[in-house]
Amino acid sequence: MGQACAVCGKTPRTGNQVTTRGRAKYLGGVGTKITGISRRQFKPNLRTVRISTPNGTHKTVRVCAKCLRSGAVTRVVRVPPFKLPPLPGQEKLKSEAPPEKQPRKPTAEELIAQGYKVRKRKRKKEEGQG
Repeated sequence: MGQACAVCGKTPRTGNQVTTRGRAKYLGGVGTKITGISRRQFKPNLRTVRISTPNGTHKTVRVCAKCLRSGAVTRVVRVPPFKLPPLPGQEKLKSEAPPEKQPRKPTAEELIAQGYKVRKRKRKKEEGQG
């Protein structure tokens, strides 16, 4: 069939194109008048895509954008999205060096034991207490 979605069967629909003139009342005019009505077609937003069928084969079909967005069809994935091949020399660096752990922050007691001077924070006195 010509312009029809292969999944939901959406086809062109007919309607009216209404031509108006004049200024709207809320903008200070006397109102808009209809000057012409003619027939028109509302066509579906079709895309030609390659999909993978349930039995594992690939097929080119025309599918509307709504079916694509809703996930009614599964597109053929040629290259996984956002996956770039590693740059030359990066594979060796990753495989040779194990991942390093982030060093933890020493506590005040550990710093005092190492000979550092540690100042304690002064607490603000609450009003109303002597």
